[in-house]
Amino acid sequence: MPFLKRLGYFLVGLSIGLIFLAFFLRKKTDETGTEFCYFPNCRVLKELRSKPMRTDPALTVPIDTLLIQELLREGSVNFNASDTKASPCKLYRIEYETEGHEMSITLENCQEYTLLKAYDRE
Repeated sequence: MPFLKRLGYFLVGLSIGLIFLAFFLRKKTDETGTEFCYFPNCRVLKELRSKPMRTDPALTVPIDTLLIQELLREGSVNFNASDTKASPCKLYRIEYETEGHEMSITLENCQEYTLLKAYDRE
């Protein structure tokens, strides 16, 4: 059997398998609420959401908890402005833009909790 014919059969089988896999994984994700986070941004946000949130007592601005939750779901981590090697708590800056407003928060990711250090809304 020529190589091109074998390659064609392989690609057809691979594409059918990928379609079935995407269908079943999407269904599993919708039913169980699991999510597959492999990118650094997604992993950091998932870890920050998994811990109890505390607020720095020095923070004087009123905080909208729904916006904080949205930031932790849809925001993007600015790794250039973050200190991922700090000890004992890593420092992350998360930015998000919605309806023309730019928001950002600074969080400390400690072993047992997440500490909200700064909240900026423009």
